[in-house]
Amino acid sequence: MRKIFRFMSVLCGMSLFALQALAQNPFVQTWCTSDPAPLAVGDRMYVYTGHDEDHADFFWMQEWRVYSSADMVNWTDHGSPLALESFSWADDRAWASQCIERNGKFYWYICAHSKLSNGMAIGVAVADSPEGPYRDAIGKPLYENGSWDHIDPTVFIDDDGQAWLYWGNPRVYCVKLNEDMVSLAGEVFNLEMTEEGFGAPDMTKRDREKKYKDCYTEGPWIMKKPQASLPPKGKGIRSGGKQKANSAKGTGGYYLLYAAGGVPEHLAYSEAPTPTGPWTYKGTIMPEGGTGSFTNHCGYERFKGHDYFFYHTGKLPGGGGFGRSVAVEEFTFNPDGTFPTILPTDEGVKPIGTLNPYTRVEAETMAFSKGVKSEWNDETGVYIADIHEGDYIKLQAVDFADKNPHVFKASVASALRGGSIEVRVDSLSGQVLTTLAVGHTGGWEKWQTLTADIKESVTGTHDLYFVFRARKGVKAMNFDWWCFE
Repeated sequence: MRKIFRFMSVLCGMSLFALQALAQNPFVQTWCTSDPAPLAVGDRMYVYTGHDEDHADFFWMQEWRVYSSADMVNWTDHGSPLALESFSWADDRAWASQCIERNGKFYWYICAHSKLSNGMAIGVAVADSPEGPYRDAIGKPLYENGSWDHIDPTVFIDDDGQAWLYWGNPRVYCVKLNEDMVSLAGEVFNLEMTEEGFGAPDMTKRDREKKYKDCYTEGPWIMKKPQASLPPKGKGIRSGGKQKANSAKGTGGYYLLYAAGGVPEHLAYSEAPTPTGPWTYKGTIMPEGGTGSFTNHCGYERFKGHDYFFYHTGKLPGGGGFGRSVAVEEFTFNPDGTFPTILPTDEGVKPIGTLNPYTRVEAETMAFSKGVKSEWNDETGVYIADIHEGDYIKLQAVDFADKNPHVFKASVASALRGGSIEVRVDSLSGQVLTTLAVGHTGGWEKWQTLTADIKESVTGTHDLYFVFRARKGVKAMNFDWWCFE
């Protein structure tokens, strides 16, 4: 019996390693994140998210977070540059948001509970860089009237320069923005919600005896229908696990993506020739099920010639409907410009670049991790904490080129006994390049830069693993940055 038990344990361990080797979704593991809003800025993809509190029994959310990547697999945590405390009028429920750039400034549209009207309200913050810091742009809500409908803002700037803002549950509100992006250019109105446009009419007009094909629920995402493009040469692009050869031949128009069907939600979309309609229901993008969350919220962005669909799941350990986690899939539009069916995967997307290990790399840059958390302070910024025995950080597509490094360097801190960092390539049990010993440094934020000689030759592109070793049950160290020399 012991032999069978040991054999099964080995098999389970091998299966776990195999899953971890493939895993890319959810692409943030240090915190529960929700409602992803992507924004491509230069050579980086930024994603603005909500933050579900650990062990929450409702959508108790206090802040918004920012992550970015140059290669779509190694994501850098930029912390929380915006929170309820950023808005003097807000006191609860830091729910879904979206950020957009205009004239070199970044405008982050949020929703939160207002202590002025005792309802949900739309607000806007502004910054000079996508990472912040952000501040309340106007010192008051951009829109509120005491209703609880005012959630989940989405924003876009049309080709003629006109900016539009949408939001709402269980109906869609719409308004033009002035060029300053922080004032309304007209009256707020509701999009006409018909059976032809959204699968079902407005809730007040539905026939209780009739079964409708779908219905708008919440989480709108407005976008222009993409024009003709082709996928990058030599790149197979997955959509629901299938390969497609062509990208969109779009004819113009607008798409409104949204969470649909009530609870549990799936993701669907409608099309219109103008930003306000008339709308035509197009169908489901991501069917219900497979995410581990009874809500969903999507966003789309094209980045370096690739099309990406963002959504959230409940797949982190201990996650679920109130502990969500952002994920992403690469896809190709159908030849007529419509969305294909996109299925959630654990594998996620492939790298579209490599990571340079010979420059300072922040420890909070990672493709996948187990056990660790990110923390922040004014002096250090974001760093990795809560490190215990057996925890690890994985990076993908690390390009050592032909330089064959000789030294590994890292900035670490420990108030207790420390531990060590095994630097491995290709897998958790892969070749050990070196082991960095970490001792007591005088405190959890008393940083020391330590070095270790590289014992094995390494060239070319590899996955890189930092496997943490320490006495069981105790916190080992904090980790700020690393590099090879």
